[in-house]
Amino acid sequence: MLQKKLFRFGIFLVPLILVFSQCFNLKKSEDPRGSAYAGSAACGSCHKDIATSYLHTAHFMASQPSNLNTIQGSFAKGSNEFIFNADKKVIMDKRDSGFFQTSYENGKAQQSRPFDITFGGIKGQTYAYWFTNELFQLPISYNINIHSWINSPGYDTNKIVFERGIGTKCLDCHASYIKQAPAALPGFNGNSEGFEKSSLVYSVDCERCHGPAAEHVKFHLDNPGEKKAKYIVTFKSLTRDQKINMCAICHSGANSHIPKPTFGFKPKDTITNYLVPVSAEAIDYKHIDVHGNQRGLLESSKCFINSQMDCSSCHDTHVSDRTNLVLYAGRCMTCHNNDTHNICKLTNQLGADILKNNCISCHMPALPSKLIIAGDKGTPVHTHHIAIYPEQTQKILAYLKSKTH
Repeated sequence: MLQKKLFRFGIFLVPLILVFSQCFNLKKSEDPRGSAYAGSAACGSCHKDIATSYLHTAHFMASQPSNLNTIQGSFAKGSNEFIFNADKKVIMDKRDSGFFQTSYENGKAQQSRPFDITFGGIKGQTYAYWFTNELFQLPISYNINIHSWINSPGYDTNKIVFERGIGTKCLDCHASYIKQAPAALPGFNGNSEGFEKSSLVYSVDCERCHGPAAEHVKFHLDNPGEKKAKYIVTFKSLTRDQKINMCAICHSGANSHIPKPTFGFKPKDTITNYLVPVSAEAIDYKHIDVHGNQRGLLESSKCFINSQMDCSSCHDTHVSDRTNLVLYAGRCMTCHNNDTHNICKLTNQLGADILKNNCISCHMPALPSKLIIAGDKGTPVHTHHIAIYPEQTQKILAYLKSKTH
């Protein structure tokens, strides 16, 4: 009870402190990261097509302000509640002041917190709210595949929790920058991280992967006839390891050791200064999660070992093409063709034309995620360990045979 009283008291006291402190800090750079950064809007002025397509990618949807366009769950009566048991439930409601999650016990409202930040938008979404200068996760998330509100992964199924803190380790990969600050209520429910809310740069933006761009933007605006990119890191200029490291900074697993925030990592930087990935021996090759070690899984694959492929061999981060398995199979076929490798050992059974469009289903199957859960079932996520999966192959083989008869 004491903790709840402190929590509620802080709602009124701490914001006043923060408001007054901001009065003495009016001077700041245009971009929270400093004058070397231009911001994504500046990139979009010249790279309009890329900027437009990027809006539909998982990287862009990594974090966004919560509003009617970014929250995919329904607020319509009858579809806006999650029932824990006969006594407890959470209702998602839309008010004039915004969107809220409100807990009820025995029909009486208990806690109500706003949707402030939306994380994700492809397979699932979870949400956060600001309490003073600290971030906390809301108890109810949304599973996009089944179009349903769900209990946030890892939460008690019999208890409604509003006090799980969100720290730098989450924002490192779900945002492009946020400045740390002393927590307004240090130690509350184990949370000890505070942030300057105005410094948050949402999503994984252009400069997170290409580096600071202010000088690049200025030069090309002053010299519109110059077509060669100046003062910016282009992906093609990186070595294979550097390309992989740009992805690995976020795709090396949630259990990787992060000695300091990775916001400062730039193209060509030494990744071990920011992150120590899980050892190869600890990788579970049969199960992959969205927070799993995609780098380790890929690098353990024969395709990777016996080629010069990197993440961009399959992925175009500027485009949302994740559901186009035929497209990905075509990228497999750039190496696995009659001139270089046998297409598939099952060619004689089903024919090359059928199999060459189904590489991913057999060799990078979608396996249940432990982190995106609806009820007791995990949402399928494709593994990055390219291999032969006999059980999955038999399922796909049976399906393809049924389609040919």
